[in-house]
Amino acid sequence: MTTETRVDASIDASIDAFINALPKVELHVHLVGSASVATVLELSRRHPGSAVPTTEEELRAFYRFVDFPHFARVYRAVNALVREPEDVATLVLGLARDLAPQGARYVELQVTPYAHHMVGMPMPEVTEALDLAARRSLTEHGVEMAYIFDIPGEYGEEAARITLDHALQEPPAALVGFGIGGIEQERVKFRDAYRSAFTAARAAGLHSVPHGGEMTGPETIWEVIDGYGAERIGHGINCLTDPRLVAHLRDTQLPLDVCPTSNVRTGQIARIEDHPLPRLLEEGLYVTLNSDDPPMFATTLAEEYRVAHRVFGFGVEELAGFARNGVRASYLGEARKRELLAEIDALVAAG
Repeated sequence: MTTETRVDASIDASIDAFINALPKVELHVHLVGSASVATVLELSRRHPGSAVPTTEEELRAFYRFVDFPHFARVYRAVNALVREPEDVATLVLGLARDLAPQGARYVELQVTPYAHHMVGMPMPEVTEALDLAARRSLTEHGVEMAYIFDIPGEYGEEAARITLDHALQEPPAALVGFGIGGIEQERVKFRDAYRSAFTAARAAGLHSVPHGGEMTGPETIWEVIDGYGAERIGHGINCLTDPRLVAHLRDTQLPLDVCPTSNVRTGQIARIEDHPLPRLLEEGLYVTLNSDDPPMFATTLAEEYRVAHRVFGFGVEELAGFARNGVRASYLGEARKRELLAEIDALVAAG
């Protein structure tokens, strides 16, 4: 992909229609963070006495984050409302329902088993809910669902052990990856435990897809590369201050799953206009576009494509390039990848 072709920064009807029709994959979205406002309100009313508001106006105010630690506290509060396996399935199906009209065909959904363990959900029941929801997502909404189990990085050795145990002992059929999220600054305390967990997960055939370089600098990105064997990196936006790292990412074409609106909403970037997305492409890095926690950030997967056009001036070829990158960086089978890439090419050709 290049950044040379630019178009008018406004969204016209033809570009909007193209974005809606463009076959897409979503590679960086979290289960709890994908819950619509209506779903969260339903859960908060079902479980009164939580820290989560029970009216839409209050909930939208609750989602105005001042920094990442504040976002993490809000995320944990919403996560605490997910108390039954049926709640897990409801969230997965809600995401599929929301993504289908946006042209999404495939999702790699990040699930945090430790959070479900903390509220007493047995591993087999969580897995059964995920399996059921994956089947229904495909049959009812035409969206293929895969899963990534991620460690909440601030919770340490127990979280790593339980996440790994669930991944190895009771995996859902569609489990493809192993990751880590949460507050990056906390990970250094548990470095050995996290490295060991990723080593075991990779030995079992899971792909390594950790977060890195969202709220810390290049050192965290190097850690997920060298210590976790990263095959894709969530965010990675703070790589640009390290020329050696930029060269490594360029040479290896290690994909970065970038979520522009998320970075602004959690205070990692001051303004969307300041986002390094154009610079990442100018440096020749491999970038996919994703939504992260869409209702919490008042965005969607399709909206991230609109932001790329409206704010940075990317045209049809560049937007299609993001979609192609997502397909190629996914863990879909090769035949399905070829089908989706052919659909993207046909849409561009129809012009």
